Formats: sequence, structure tokens, C-alpha cells
Amino acid sequence: MKGQSILLHHQTHPVRAVFWEKNCLNLLDQTELPAEERYIQLNSTDQVIEAIKKLVVRGAPAIGIAGAYGSVVAALEAQRVVSSNQQSYFENKLKALEMARPTAVNLSWAITKMRSVFESSNKTFDTDLIENLLAEAERIHKEDIDSNLKMATLGGHLLGAGAVLTICNTGSLATGGVGTAYGMLAEGYKMGKVTLVFACETRPVLQGIRLTAWELNRARIPYRIICDNMAGTLMAREKITAVIAGADRISANGDVANKIGTYSLAVLAKAHNIPFYVVAPTSTFDLNLMSGADIPLEERDASEVLSVLQGKTPKFDIPVWNPAFDLTPNSLISAIICERGVINSPNRERIAETLKAK
Repeated sequence: MKGQSILLHHQTHPVRAVFWEKNCLNLLDQTELPAEERYIQLNSTDQVIEAIKKLVVRGAPAIGIAGAYGSVVAALEAQRVVSSNQQSYFENKLKALEMARPTAVNLSWAITKMRSVFESSNKTFDTDLIENLLAEAERIHKEDIDSNLKMATLGGHLLGAGAVLTICNTGSLATGGVGTAYGMLAEGYKMGKVTLVFACETRPVLQGIRLTAWELNRARIPYRIICDNMAGTLMAREKITAVIAGADRISANGDVANKIGTYSLAVLAKAHNIPFYVVAPTSTFDLNLMSGADIPLEERDASEVLSVLQGKTPKFDIPVWNPAFDLTPNSLISAIICERGVINSPNRERIAETLKAK
């Protein structure tokens, strides 16, 4: 049965954020967490695109996986249009999927993989093509599960004893497996090193207080939530042994685009002599971009920032700048951990050497 190995994995896994079942992409609606655990079934490409844009599914690896399965949805849709239009219909849907979240390179990486499967086929939208596309999506999904485990092990060994600080959400909700930065800290806890996790609330969408707290609570890992602007005082007063973040895109020289607020943490960590680690699979690297200056940083709607007013909107307009991501230069990063190894003091040469290693 297609999808069986992925589903068997998730039967024992605490969170199943993205999976394929009954010819549909199934997503845990993260906009409803932590209040409600609700799954939605998506059987149209437009629904998948909307879910990615509205953060129903989020986290670069999970977005990539959703995009891969979304490509299967697009092929199933193409079967239902006039045969002479099927190929152009499919191509247009892939392009639309690819642009749903421009910063997260895992999405375009996954769509490129799915497009290659189509290009190497007879380009007939028959059962064989659907099965081949689904097999590739499942391979991408399983690869992320395996990568997560490798990164968790590599990262866990880097940690010292004490508390760690993290931002946004990088666990099973954001990936196909145990997580990136979250996987590293969870492994550190299992090893008896991590005694407490401090998690930034992560304004303006609050992925830390809504999602990371939910995951830490489920795993029974001791934690405390802090407002983003408390991080400096925390580092000055508490023994923080590491700051750990994920990534949405990493350029060839090791500059990292990640959730807004990551750069601030890296600057503060440097000032307090605290190691700053980035954990991300190789699919997050974009070697076509020489530096972070070339990474497109998505800006989102002002309503996300203004939602803190809880309906108490003033009669005057409040101008808002709402970048979803920021850029952390490689000079502030102690190491990048990917499934192929630990890249200390990342630069172009060290990244190239690690990524070519098998």
C-alpha cells in the first residue's frame, strides 16, 4: 500500500503534521493549535497553496513535504481536464505551488524534484505517473525523517549541561520527523544534558508559545516561554549553554534566513559568549545564492502584527512593517548542523566540502 511506511512511522510518532491518505493531502491545522487538534483533507492544488500561505502547514521542511504531495494533487487534478491541456495545467499548478512561500527554499527544492519525475516520464497522466509522483513525495518525506534523526544525534553531542534557548517552532510540526533545532534539544534532554528549554514566544504569529510549548509539553521536557525582548536579560542572568535555531534558507557562504528575531538572538549570543547553532537539512541550502543578500525575505500582512490589539483598533491607521524572516550572517554562527555533518564556523569552503560528502 502506498504511504504505508510513512504512516507506520507516524503511528508511533507523537505528531503527524503532514501525511498522504485516501488520495488526499492531510494536514494538522496549526492555526488552531494549541486549542484544538484538527486535521483537514486537501484534494485541490489551490487548497494546498492556501494552506501553505495561511500557515496551516509551516516550517521549511514540512512545507517542502506538503509541496511534494501537493504536486500529486495537481497531477490528479490534471487527469480531469481535457487531455490537450493537461500538461500546461500541471505546469501552472507547480509554479503556483512553488511561489506559495518564497523564502523557504525546501518548497522549490521539492517541486524541482517532482518536476524531474514528470519530465522523465512519458508525460501521460495515467496511473503510472501518479504512482511515480507519489513514490517521490514519500521518498522526500522519509528522507526528512531520516535526516532529522541524524541531525538530532550530531547536535546533541555538541551541547553542554544546562538550559538552552530557541525560537519559533522546529519540531515535528515543522518537519517530517523529530525536528531540526527541536530535535537537537530533545536529544540533549534525552542525554541528560539539557535541563530546561527557554522558548521565545516568536511574534507576531506566536509559533513559540502556541506550537513549541505544545510540543515540549507533550514530550514532558521542562520549559519556560519568554517574550522575544526578554532574551538579552535572560542571557545575562541565567546560564544559557546554547541558542539553537532552524533555517528557511542557507546561502552558499552560510548566511541564514530564518524566522524574524533569529538575527537578534545571534547578536545577543555573540555578546554573551554563548554558542549559536543552526540545524537544517541539506535541502535548506541554496548553493545558487552566494550570500544571504540574495535571499528573498517574505513580508506578510499587517494584520498579524495588529492582532495583538484584540479588536481595540484605533480610529487612525497604524503603518506596519512585517518581515517574516531576517538574515543572520555566518560570522555569528558557531556551527550549522545538517545530516551530513557539523559545519563549524561556516563559510563557502566548509559548506561545499560537507555537502559533497556522502
